[in-house]
Amino acid sequence: MKSITINGSQRESVGKVATKALRNAGKVPCVLYGGDKPVHFSAEELSFKSLVFTPNVYTATIELGGTSYNAVLQDIQFHPVTDKIIHVDFYQLFDDKAVTMEIPVRLVGTSKGVMVGGALRHNLRKLRVKAIPANLPDFIEADITELEIGNKLYVTELKNEKYTFLHPENTVVAQVRMSRNASKAASEEEATEE
Repeated sequence: MKSITINGSQRESVGKVATKALRNAGKVPCVLYGGDKPVHFSAEELSFKSLVFTPNVYTATIELGGTSYNAVLQDIQFHPVTDKIIHVDFYQLFDDKAVTMEIPVRLVGTSKGVMVGGALRHNLRKLRVKAIPANLPDFIEADITELEIGNKLYVTELKNEKYTFLHPENTVVAQVRMSRNASKAASEEEATEE
């Protein structure tokens, strides 16, 4: 999985006054959980741009004065009016500890049902996955080539030994449905045959 580096500085004082001063200076207060104790730090708001405003999923390497931590974005808070980032929570990653993440789904292939006029519906764009950090994929490929009209692609068909899905087995990832144009064409063919 790709990683983005965030350079930050450790926070000495934690509280409303210190946090407000940080935000006025264009910095975002952050907390790193998962270690022995929470690590409070701040970073420039622009350094989160490629981590937050993207459909892809990345891990973060947090650099704090010579010490680096591997982490994943856990929670983010935006200002209700200006949409500025006001707080970010990270969760520290360890090589031997499994972590849960939402990984984007990428559809590959051309469905047989779509070729004859069906409509493809991409039900889930992200899937919750549990794995150790080394086995986390950048995206999950779902092959839709064999889907006919009326067929569904279930999460059980995407199974992988490296990670486990945290969804029920009957969860539909994608399906091909009869489109209005295809149903009109079918009813017109029946009418001409009669």
